[in-house]
Amino acid sequence: MSCLEIKFLGISMKNPLVTSSGCFGFGKEYRDYFDPNQLGGIVLKGITLEAREGNYGVRIAETPGGMLNCVGLENPGIDVFEQEIIPNLRKEGITTHLIANINGKTMEDYIEIAKRVDKIEDITMIELNISCPNVKDGGMAFGANPEVAGAVTREVRKVSKKPLIVKLSPNVTDIAMIAKIVEENGADAVSLINTVLGMAIDVKSKKPLLGNVFGGMSGGAIKPIALRMIYQVYEAVKIPIVGMGGILNGTDALEFLMAGASLLSIGTGFFIHPMVSIEVEKTLRDYCQQEGLKNIQEIVGIAHRR
Repeated sequence: MSCLEIKFLGISMKNPLVTSSGCFGFGKEYRDYFDPNQLGGIVLKGITLEAREGNYGVRIAETPGGMLNCVGLENPGIDVFEQEIIPNLRKEGITTHLIANINGKTMEDYIEIAKRVDKIEDITMIELNISCPNVKDGGMAFGANPEVAGAVTREVRKVSKKPLIVKLSPNVTDIAMIAKIVEENGADAVSLINTVLGMAIDVKSKKPLLGNVFGGMSGGAIKPIALRMIYQVYEAVKIPIVGMGGILNGTDALEFLMAGASLLSIGTGFFIHPMVSIEVEKTLRDYCQQEGLKNIQEIVGIAHRR
């Protein structure tokens, strides 16, 4: 058994490396660089019930140490996802685990899309994105309201038998408290952090640069925030954590594991260096050998006070 082989929520994975939703497309966009089957799993681009064109205007802007995006969940909708995307991935030789990221504007949306994704045999796990704006709650993100976060987790849990990962927003006062609430309502794991809310201004036009005014910041600059929140959540819950937010190299990955993440999700790092996951895997493998570890999971949470 390889030192990187793990079991996550009872599922055997060749290594603890997965992709961040939205940063790796639907699993085959990086095939010119490396075989996606070398990843432990692929978290697919976020899906909604209906097809969405996304936001208008400028949708991506570089920032020091990262990037801003307000793509707006552009996707072809669940019908195309079921009938074309998933079958074609398997036909084209993508055999690693597929994790669906589901989104909704209302509770009813989440329930319906969860029911449909639960029936897709090739989907191994579901990542429930509760950073979406709840149109019935004045536009506040589901994950920013503890009661609503618990409720949407509970309702999705009722209609899905697949392992359920709840993706948490960092744009809250107490992420550990929200993690506990979703755990109590049926989450099998949590993933954090999603992007940090930010903006950019075009000094020539004297107006916000992004078409949506605000966007989510990702990349190396948010790593200290992500590590701090993972560290806090690890001490608050008993369920495993998918860590993300600024993993650009193997050393970053080791820090996330030591803070408490069991699975490592790479996102913006792929835009900077398409082969980043291969280099991270090598660093983790070398670290196991240097430290005499039988399995990389031995260091999960090791940075916590004993």
